Amino acid sequence: MKRLHLLLTGLCFVCVSFCQNVKPVGPTPSARQLQWSGLEYYFFAHFGPNTFTDLEWGHGTEHEEVFNPTSLDCRQWCRIAKAAGAKGIIITAKHHDGFCLWPSKYSTHTVAQSTWRNGKGDVLKELSDACKEYGLKMGIYLSPWDRNHPKYGTDEYNDVFVNMMKEVVARYGPLFEFWWDGANGEGPNGKKQVYDWHRFEKTLRTIAPNTPVFSDIGPDIRWVGNEKGIAGKTNWNLLDTAGFARGLGSPPNDTLNQGNVYGKVWLQSECDVSIRPGWFYHAKEDDQVKTPEELFDLYLKSVGRGSALLLNIPPDRRGLFNEHDSAALVGFKKLRDENFKTPLLAKKNVPVTNNKTTLKLPTTSAVNCIVLQEPVQYGQRVISFTILLKKNGETVREVEATTIGRKRILTFPSTVADAVDIVIKETKAKALISHVALYAIAENLVEK
Repeated sequence: MKRLHLLLTGLCFVCVSFCQNVKPVGPTPSARQLQWSGLEYYFFAHFGPNTFTDLEWGHGTEHEEVFNPTSLDCRQWCRIAKAAGAKGIIITAKHHDGFCLWPSKYSTHTVAQSTWRNGKGDVLKELSDACKEYGLKMGIYLSPWDRNHPKYGTDEYNDVFVNMMKEVVARYGPLFEFWWDGANGEGPNGKKQVYDWHRFEKTLRTIAPNTPVFSDIGPDIRWVGNEKGIAGKTNWNLLDTAGFARGLGSPPNDTLNQGNVYGKVWLQSECDVSIRPGWFYHAKEDDQVKTPEELFDLYLKSVGRGSALLLNIPPDRRGLFNEHDSAALVGFKKLRDENFKTPLLAKKNVPVTNNKTTLKLPTTSAVNCIVLQEPVQYGQRVISFTILLKKNGETVREVEATTIGRKRILTFPSTVADAVDIVIKETKAKALISHVALYAIAENLVEK
């Protein structure tokens, strides 16, 4: 809590002169949302019986002995995550099949019933320890759907799920994100569960008040409306959630993708996508891992559109991040480092006068990328804007765009310029730009 207080104090100090007498506009992020938004990029790890059965959705009838990673090494996961520049790992502690990667007291379908580590293993404990060692954050995905638990489909199952949440928070917290899947299918008794979402949310707010919670409609982070890792070119951190529910009752996917311009709730989007075609490891997909260039493109279309990138790296049957995946991740990190290392120009707290600001480059240069940020603690303000690239006072390229938010990265064909005008076309209130940077990235990386 002290670190969070210092972070917010620092943000306020930076803006004390820049944002003097500025009042927030519309919904603004909470302290936990603001801290989470700075992470930008972290891993998903889909791991469980499906890893060994080549399924994506397990049936819940798989024998516990099927889960048997021969060389589980969560320290290897964390070494790769650290080398790839990811800030944390969210693990599928329990997927729809109901198998728990920790020895839960509330299920008989767990690692404790497997032969792995002679029934003494605990994947969450090993990951928690490794994350602490490598300075990474840990998050937990806990599916409320359970195709194994005998109480699923009854009121008693809501007690089970609440107890499981309490269990993982107490044993493995603090967590940087808690991930709820909205899927709701039949359990072993053929019935569907009526999830007590209000109770689930109240429970997490009580036991983990600083942990942001993800679902289709939050309460802290929203789904982006697809599993391709792509946020809308227009992307509001705002959403109207009244009248909607998680799962099939969520807002339309295009609304989740773009948000609502005057939404009543602050809900930044998160882009979940797998480095492979599937979410769990399948050996047949070893030659279908996304390339570093494809991952860079996803970065532009997620983080570069004000969202967060949740990139799934599924451990293989050994319990390791596979060599094919790690090679792509290191290449992805190299592309980010090489192309964003040295800006042609970088300015903080850029003043906007009469909806316009002009930036002079130190020297005439080829430019094909601009990064902008709003101080979102004062709300998301800019509705649309134009970038004018100039040379000798003449406009040589115009780039039209909407929404800035936490971060906006725009790329365009390389253009020789000596100045850049940022013209705010429409805004909810006085435009605030906390950061601008210009780059010359590799031309093959410009967003297609």
